[in-house]
Amino acid sequence: MGETYQSIVINAAVEKVWDSIRDFHDLSWAPNVITGLEVVGDAAGNEVGAGRVLNGVFKETLLTVDNDARVFTYSIDEGPGPLAEGVRNYLGKVSVRPAEDGGAVVEWTSTWEENNEAVYDFCHPIYLALLDDMKQSLE
Repeated sequence: MGETYQSIVINAAVEKVWDSIRDFHDLSWAPNVITGLEVVGDAAGNEVGAGRVLNGVFKETLLTVDNDARVFTYSIDEGPGPLAEGVRNYLGKVSVRPAEDGGAVVEWTSTWEENNEAVYDFCHPIYLALLDDMKQSLE
């Protein structure tokens, strides 16, 4: 199984960070990474089953949302590059928790079947860029 792990501390209240990122249909906090977002289906951005297509190529579905724990999970159902080459059961997880010295820690992890280094090499920099945009937008 392949996996990635990324985290960042954002100097903002946990509630502000969670409120800004929990809507699956709103990635306005990532203007340098997400150039297009198409809503797919009828589910609202905070409802399980919400779908989206990012930048015209990443088809994703919201699988779980836990507002109390400040965690959501999603699948990547279709994607470009190595994601299109036999990757199965791609699961992303984003969580927000209080940082020890104040602010919020955002952790972004993903797992998939097929331990394919190419998927890691492809996805890891995207998640780092998303977290960097999040920090710039929310601090």
